[in-house]
Amino acid sequence: MEPSTQATLARARAGDDAAFHELTDPYRRELKVHCYRILGSVQDAEDLVQETLLAAWRGLERFEGRSSVRAWLYRIATNRCLNALRDRSRRPQEVLQTMAAAPEPTRWTEPVWLEPYPDVLLEDMPDRSPGPAARYEARESIELAFIVALQNLPPRQRAVLVLRDVLGFGTAEVAEMLDTGELSVKGALQRGRATLRARGPAADRDSAPLPNSARERELVGRFADAVESGDIDEVVALLADDALLTMPPHPLEYEGHEAIAAFLRNRAELRGAAFRVVPTRANSQPAFGCYLPDPHAAVARPYGMIVLTLAGDAISAITWFSDTSVFRNFGLPRTLRDR
Repeated sequence: MEPSTQATLARARAGDDAAFHELTDPYRRELKVHCYRILGSVQDAEDLVQETLLAAWRGLERFEGRSSVRAWLYRIATNRCLNALRDRSRRPQEVLQTMAAAPEPTRWTEPVWLEPYPDVLLEDMPDRSPGPAARYEARESIELAFIVALQNLPPRQRAVLVLRDVLGFGTAEVAEMLDTGELSVKGALQRGRATLRARGPAADRDSAPLPNSARERELVGRFADAVESGDIDEVVALLADDALLTMPPHPLEYEGHEAIAAFLRNRAELRGAAFRVVPTRANSQPAFGCYLPDPHAAVARPYGMIVLTLAGDAISAITWFSDTSVFRNFGLPRTLRDR
């Protein structure tokens, strides 16, 4: 630990609140992303970061400085996340109501409780290059496909894989953080990697256009126009042959043009009106806040959020989030005025 950090730590231990913030504020945003990866919820991640900082403040006397402040905070945050996941498992499971009158899906899956992560919260994060043990780039490790795959791992495997393959901590560091042995870490990592390989996108899938590039803007713009005009045929024409439509936490998946078209037509018939959309970004991917015109007022009201996964010049996945409470995280308007 550098002498300047030691001096700041000494002041914090003496009760200097400003010194504590000097030690911890640089890591706040990345800790929130870390908790989100493990928990899948933006609000839960924020709550766990608050708990982490409170625990760090109370535990300053026990911090011996053998690890960096960053590693110490990650240890606290990871274990708080694991405790939160254990608490979740003890609660009675909510009964999911299957979407009314939805067409038969391509497959049924396990419910995945997930929220989209606003790109605005990823801005201005310090560039901390992960260690040589990391296997995932920063953008890849926040994309929905990766986050969904993580949620299907047991909690300990999830934590090990994020600490090792995303953040690049060494095996010995991860073992110390989780108060376990290195063999246990290696075993959990091996099983987690195998599950992610099985659930992840095909290795030969075309790469996505660069964010905000001309290619991305053209494809996303065509999609938005098709949605607002209610042109389902055009939406389907933009999809890859093996495109997937999912709606966390609903355990239904629709794959391919025919299945997705049938679902979209069914929903459009039930809604009775086309969406209006407001562009945003989530999980480093193009997204839209969707609003449905109110037949009794000259406004359109929040209805859900679409996040697009792109591959080459096509849309490889559409993820629908029906919980409109996430709109506030994206700064999306509460209503849209009628045109």
